[in-house]
Amino acid sequence: MAGGWTSDTSVQDQIDATVEDAIKRARSQLARGPGLSHCEECDAPIPEARRKAVPGVRLCVACQEAEDEAGRAASGFNRRGSKDSQLR
Repeated sequence: MAGGWTSDTSVQDQIDATVEDAIKRARSQLARGPGLSHCEECDAPIPEARRKAVPGVRLCVACQEAEDEAGRAASGFNRRGSKDSQLR
């Protein structure tokens, strides 16, 4: 389906590369090591169930939600500027 100088698998190769990049980015953000018993931001106790469910946990649920929200606002990821959209 590709035309010109591109191979027939070029589009799929770029999609695969984009997915692999996203997986690497997500894995790099995973916490490592032992979790904390108290939140490093607000010093609230982190429940044992959360520490078992999320290895390497460092924040309580409230602080984690605030950090996630701040990360979404500051991520600046522009889908229109992604590699896949430039193929059109």
